[in-house]
Amino acid sequence: MTVSPPRNAVLGGSLAVVAALALSACGAAPTNSSTTADGKNAATATSAADFGGVDALVKAAKKEGTLHIIAVPRDWANYGAIIDGFTKKYGIKITDENPDGSSQDEINAVTSRKGQNRAPDVLDLGSSFALSAAQQGLLAPYKVASFDQIPEGQKDPKGQWFNDYGGYISIGCDAKRVKTCPTTFADLLKPQYKGQVALNGNPTKSGSAFGGVYAAALANKGSFDDIQPGLDFFGKLKKNGNYTPVESTPATVEKGETPISIDWDYLNAGYADEFKSKGVDWKVTIPTDGQYAQYYSQAINKDAPHPAAARLWQEYLYSAEGQNLWLKGYARPVLMTSMESAGTLDKTAAAKLPQVTGTPSFPTEAQQSKAKTVIASGWAKAVSG
Repeated sequence: MTVSPPRNAVLGGSLAVVAALALSACGAAPTNSSTTADGKNAATATSAADFGGVDALVKAAKKEGTLHIIAVPRDWANYGAIIDGFTKKYGIKITDENPDGSSQDEINAVTSRKGQNRAPDVLDLGSSFALSAAQQGLLAPYKVASFDQIPEGQKDPKGQWFNDYGGYISIGCDAKRVKTCPTTFADLLKPQYKGQVALNGNPTKSGSAFGGVYAAALANKGSFDDIQPGLDFFGKLKKNGNYTPVESTPATVEKGETPISIDWDYLNAGYADEFKSKGVDWKVTIPTDGQYAQYYSQAINKDAPHPAAARLWQEYLYSAEGQNLWLKGYARPVLMTSMESAGTLDKTAAAKLPQVTGTPSFPTEAQQSKAKTVIASGWAKAVSG
């Protein structure tokens, strides 16, 4: 089984194995609004303790009063409940810009709005994009209280990024519009699926679409070192007329525009719940020939306009409350193993995760960077014509 790190499993049947995945206007930014009386600045704090403790961080964040997030749909991994929970707990207003944006859109907003009050404070990125942002020097080092519990390999040692929630690439299918739903990547090449197979985004910009191409590569004799077979696969889908360039969303599914969607299992599973009341019978399968898992990553903009709120947001996400809210959205939180040991894991929510066998593995940073370069240079050609 394989895994990779973008965007915007009860593995083996036991929680211990499941835990293996555990994937406005322009203007200058505020100055020193989050500096304590003894001169500690939230913008340079590398932990809550470094700022004087969680209480001091809460006080400074409330003083800022605002948190600017970007490319975070409310129906993505239960983010709506997370946003509402943070606001209720701390009274801090959250502005969610461009919720349907991609990971690359987030990075672009950071670079183009540097020094502006409307720059994003925090980022939720496909991990290959988090690596790129760190390499560009865009991220602030910060270690949440539970940083040591995040498994090695799922975090930057300096705390520039750390993985948060993950899932497996899956195939979602409208069983009322598709006579026989596909269950493998090989099935997707069959002629009966003409014009029906979609991705959630463009893999040069979107972590979820990037994952879809990686999974297709693994299903076609590729590897973490060789994503080209994934590009070739989508080239075949395009050539035989099965691939549609329409990017799948809940709206396109309801309209019948994307009856088959390659996307994260937590999104497809969430859609299945959402669509029941709308008469859509949405089936979700994790393809056995291309099992690919991935985490998304959290990061703080180095030039965040609201640095205290940005850091408090991360503390909330990596608390048991925040991690369990992702779990309720069918996503596997990165702290799943430690939470199970501590007895803080929501076992009811964990039991509802799509079933997968095997233990996931993850590509290295070098492999991810290589794959991203290959996709950037070859995707347009693969699906053109």
